[in-house]
Amino acid sequence: MAEYISPEHHPAFEEYCETIFELEEDGQRVIQARIAERLQVSRPAVSEMVRRLTDESLVSVDDGEIKLTTSGRTLARTMVRRHRLAERFLTDILGLSWAEAHHEAGKWEHVISPKVELAISERLDDPTTCPHGNPIPGSGYVEPDVITLSAVPQGAAGTVTRIPEELEFTPGLLEFLEENHVVPGASATVLASSPDGTTTIDIEGSVVGLSAFTAERILVTTG
Repeated sequence: MAEYISPEHHPAFEEYCETIFELEEDGQRVIQARIAERLQVSRPAVSEMVRRLTDESLVSVDDGEIKLTTSGRTLARTMVRRHRLAERFLTDILGLSWAEAHHEAGKWEHVISPKVELAISERLDDPTTCPHGNPIPGSGYVEPDVITLSAVPQGAAGTVTRIPEELEFTPGLLEFLEENHVVPGASATVLASSPDGTTTIDIEGSVVGLSAFTAERILVTTG
C-alpha cells in the first residue's frame, strides 16, 4: 500500500485540487465553469482561487484548461484517498448511507492525519475502492474492462462496477441508486432503452428506470 503525504494547505486549496483531479478522472476538460458548477460557487470566486493556486504552484493554466502540477497532483491524490477511505469507514463500519458518508467524508478528509489514514486503511483491510467503486489512490487498484450501462444491449446483462464522482454530486441521485440497489457488484439486465435515453433495468429482481445522464455514466463489466 502506498501512502501519500503532502504539505499542509488551506482546506480550500485541498478542495480545489481534489475537484480538478475528480473532473479529470471523469474524463472532463477542466475549465473554470466546470469547477464552479461542481463546487456551486461563482465564476469570479473560481477565477480568484485558480490565481492563488497558480501562485502556490499547485496548478497551471494552458489555453483556459486548468491542470495540476506535480505538487498539486500529490495533494489531490492525498485528499481523494482520504475522502474515499473515510467513505468506506463511514459506510462499512458506522453504517451510514452513501449520501451521508459522502457528505461527512468531505469534512473528514481535511483533518485525517497520515497515521489515522493508515489505521483506517488497515482496519478496512486495505480497500481498493470507495463504496461507489471509485479507485482509492495508492491502493493498487486495477481497472477492469468496462463499458457504460447505456452501451449494454437490450436483453444483455452487466455487473455494476463504478458510480463516477459526477453522479455523486447530482442532488438526490446517491440516495436513489442506493435505495434501488444500483451498487457495485449488483447484476443488471437491460430491459428497454427508450428514445429519450432512459434505460430500464432489472437489478437484483427490481425494475428501475435510469435517465440517459445516469446510464451514460454508470460503468459495468460484461461477459
